[in-house]
Amino acid sequence: MYDKTVRRRRAVLALLVVLSLILLTAYFGEATNGGLHSVQRGFLTVVSPIQDGANKALKPVRDLFGWFGDTLHAKSQVGELRKQNDKLRKEVIANRANEHGYHELLGLYHLDQLTLNNYRPVTATVVGKSPNIWYQTIWIDKGTSSGVQKNDPVINSEGLVGKVVQAVPDGAVIDLITDSEVGVSARINGTGATGVIQPKVGDPNDLVLQYLPANTSVTKGEYVVTSGTVSPSSQDNSLYPPGIAIGQVSSVDEESAYKSVNVHPLANLHNLDVVQVLTYTQGSKPARLTSLQAGLSSSGLTGAGGGEGNQLASTGAGG
Repeated sequence: MYDKTVRRRRAVLALLVVLSLILLTAYFGEATNGGLHSVQRGFLTVVSPIQDGANKALKPVRDLFGWFGDTLHAKSQVGELRKQNDKLRKEVIANRANEHGYHELLGLYHLDQLTLNNYRPVTATVVGKSPNIWYQTIWIDKGTSSGVQKNDPVINSEGLVGKVVQAVPDGAVIDLITDSEVGVSARINGTGATGVIQPKVGDPNDLVLQYLPANTSVTKGEYVVTSGTVSPSSQDNSLYPPGIAIGQVSSVDEESAYKSVNVHPLANLHNLDVVQVLTYTQGSKPARLTSLQAGLSSSGLTGAGGGEGNQLASTGAGG
């Protein structure tokens, strides 16, 4: 029975092949107004409207699937593009510093510069955020048991985030750079002109670099970085390593005697999930410079006047 079925199927297949060959031969051999051509045209006349309708009906579905595919592909590239952007930004800042002889001066005077290498980064997770737009703080899950101390600088992959204002064994409170209580000594990366970064009045999500010399040349889009100095006007200032990216110049205000510029932060302070606290150990260079600054402030030797001219340069203090 099985052999008969197989033979029957093979015979049918052979017959179909033969018929196909006959039809193809007849089709290509007859004139364009022949019977087979007429049948083909009639079939297409009936089927074409159905096919066009089906294409139009299914087009939104195909477009929807295409949109999902493009969206998923774009999202997969966002992370990589952000990493490349962070890398390029750091390279631009380093190159601009080189252009103005920053590293040449360090080599000339053999300055023992305070850098990120002098710190021990402690990675922490953000576990809480303040809803108050004027006193912007976050809470992290690392504290004194991990080496975190008050006034330690805090960064993420994009740039400066803020500083530690309170630390307990298992957690710490951080004031963001947009908090009204925070001021950071900073410089224009391209020119080296220094000033103080503070939150912009009336717009706590933006920053202002104040007290720049009136003749300072500033270009929109220029990077602003930490200067590596501290102002002695307050004993609660952090000793930020020089060269940490803060933001980019968005506009320039030249109406006052001292020029000021608006600066947009590089770090997305509204979506902080992971940060790094720059900690240091006793006897390290940051510890010695912090102790020196605190001693000078408490003795009153640097308290008069405050301001930019009385700042303590971390690159030249201590060895």
